Amino acid sequence: MQLYSDLPDVELFDLVQENDHYAYTEVYNRYSRLLYTHAYKKLGDRELARDLVQDLFTTLWIKREEIFIQSVLSTYLYTALRNKILDHHAHQTVATGYLSYLENYSFAKNDLTDHLVRQKQLASLIEQEIAALPDKMRHIFELSRKQHLSHKEIAAELDISEQTVRKQIQNALKIMRPKLGILLALAFLLEK
Repeated sequence: MQLYSDLPDVELFDLVQENDHYAYTEVYNRYSRLLYTHAYKKLGDRELARDLVQDLFTTLWIKREEIFIQSVLSTYLYTALRNKILDHHAHQTVATGYLSYLENYSFAKNDLTDHLVRQKQLASLIEQEIAALPDKMRHIFELSRKQHLSHKEIAAELDISEQTVRKQIQNALKIMRPKLGILLALAFLLEK
């Protein structure tokens, strides 16, 4: 009886396709170290190289009946390993891009949340400053800025002159501007 180690690749693979476990073991013994060395040189990662070679041989056994080798077995194995390495690199690129996207999305979401919190705080401080205005001035200011009424409409509603409305709004802004200017400057500095 002829030893498996003496058989050429073509005959050996024919036996593999006929479910011969010994022939498969011979193919594995003949090529696994060479393929591992090749994969390690390409990847620089021993575990990954070992995993890809194991995966290649697992696929070779599982799909043995479907595989048609047009050239020599070694060429098929090296090509299959090269494809597994390329697939791994493609997968890594996609995974890295996805992780980068998630990190950026997370940071953007955190930035948006921080911005919204600061915006609410600033709005609250503005409301406090408006509430601190004298009653008549505050009422005129709110009609102008919150209800968007013109000076003429405010004057008609309150039965006062447009000049009085204009003066009350100017005075309100004079009172609030220094305080809000500092708050806006602080908010701007916190944005950075």
